[in-house]
Amino acid sequence: MSAKAKSVEFIGTGRRKTSTARVRIKEGTGIFVINGRDLADYCKTEQQRKTAFSPLATVEKASSVDVSVNVSGGGGVGQAGAIRHGLSRALEKMDSELRVPLKRAGHLRRDPRKIERKKTGQPGARKRFQFSKR
Repeated sequence: MSAKAKSVEFIGTGRRKTSTARVRIKEGTGIFVINGRDLADYCKTEQQRKTAFSPLATVEKASSVDVSVNVSGGGGVGQAGAIRHGLSRALEKMDSELRVPLKRAGHLRRDPRKIERKKTGQPGARKRFQFSKR
């Protein structure tokens, strides 16, 4: 066996809408990889990049941890929210003192909003077919 100790990895799972993100973090130099691609390459808009990166900015650990994410399901905004949630949970496991600033910023809260299902006898979740009195 090598004398070099393996760095400890912390795992957090995040969800938003229909997206699920499995986030792994470890001590490092600030590398952020999503599904094998760089953060800037994977996230299409600046808003998505900010959302996914926000927990690191909140606790000022952007350059001291390496982040590896496997995300699936949903669209860009849902995936960014799932990454944010998972990253926050992993950071909390890494250092329990980070819980207070992450919680204060609202990063540890699971966003419960999901698409409402379509009901029978109507064209959508809430929309009704046109009503005719006569």
